[in-house]
Amino acid sequence: MPSMTDSLPRPAASEYNEYYAPYVALVPDGDIVATLGSQLAETLDVLAQFTREQEAYRYAEGKWNVREVICHLVDVERLFAFRALTMARQDGAELPGMDQNEWVTRSQAADRPLEALVAECKAVRQANVLLFASFSHETGARTGVASGFGFSVRSFPWMIAGHELWHRALIQRHYLRAGEEG
Repeated sequence: MPSMTDSLPRPAASEYNEYYAPYVALVPDGDIVATLGSQLAETLDVLAQFTREQEAYRYAEGKWNVREVICHLVDVERLFAFRALTMARQDGAELPGMDQNEWVTRSQAADRPLEALVAECKAVRQANVLLFASFSHETGARTGVASGFGFSVRSFPWMIAGHELWHRALIQRHYLRAGEEG
């Protein structure tokens, strides 16, 4: 999917809450829309290694299983895309935060097959690649407030990409390797 080259450059640290800095730092320089279009395949390759039993594995008491982690990725990507769209259209609304643990608890993801969650993940990513590809440089520079903090439109695709990379590494470290040992 072609995008407007450099229309959504890496955001400055002042364009998002510092909580997201570790995520943004994980994303390689380049065309963020192309990155979003290609990186999901690597995550899906990791997920393809899981057996049904491993999908339900929790590496510690109170931790999410892989199904819940993937649902969390989908939920956060949807939320960030909504925030970006709202700010891109200059809605002016101050957007609420989310309690990720409550969202996961209410998602019923632990009872859904990983295959269904992966299909949902692909569909959401495809839609968001198209959305972010449609944003001009001017649109990417627009700002708004979410969770009480200022964000630029262009910060959201970078946060989505970094959030996925963060959780992919977590999945490989805590779930896949541990699931292979047990």
